[in-house]
Order: sequence, then structure tokens, then C-alpha cells
Amino acid sequence: MEDDIFSCIGNGIQVDRKVLQTLQKNFVQVQNILDQNRLLINEINQNHESTIPDNLTRNVGLIRELNNNIRRVVDLYADLSSSVTISMEAFSEGESTNANQSDGRGGQKRIRSS
Repeated sequence: MEDDIFSCIGNGIQVDRKVLQTLQKNFVQVQNILDQNRLLINEINQNHESTIPDNLTRNVGLIRELNNNIRRVVDLYADLSSSVTISMEAFSEGESTNANQSDGRGGQKRIRSS
């Protein structure tokens, strides 16, 4: 049944439940990375204000970690975008199949010979 595959969210938009699970999982990962970045930035700032040379040296590694985290966030958002696009395309195809079935053609397309 369609109700088993799709769920309704705001304004009647239907989204595949698997996509919703992926969205939720990715958003949690993004939030965790952003929380970690906040801590890294605080430590980098403290080290920068410090007069201890080792703290400034440590910032090199912290900044690398921060940059890697930012790349991970970008990748997660790209995955989110892709998942939503695929889900919306699948939903649109499902709606057009339903429309074809309701017009008596049974969802079959006419094949043209070349």
C-alpha cells in the first residue's frame, strides 16, 4: 500500500519513510559534527590567545580536524540532497503511473518503431 511506503509531512507532501530515516540520521550526524566544531573553535581560539608555543603548534592539527569536519558536513548535505531528489522523482513517477492507470490505459506506454 502507498500508506506503508510514503508518509505525509507539512502541506501534504509525501516522502518515502526510508528517505525520512536517512534525513534524520544525516541531520543527527551533521549536528554532532557541528557541536564538535564548536568545541574545536573554542580550543583554537584559546590556544591562539595563549603565549605557550605548544598551544599554537597544536592549532595546526585542530584546524586540520576542523577542515575535515567541514568536508564531512558538506558530503552529508550532498547525500541529503540526493536522497530527497531521488525520493521526489520516484514519487512523481508513481503519481504519473497512477494517472495513466486511472485513464484506462493501465500504465502501458505505446512503443514507437524507429
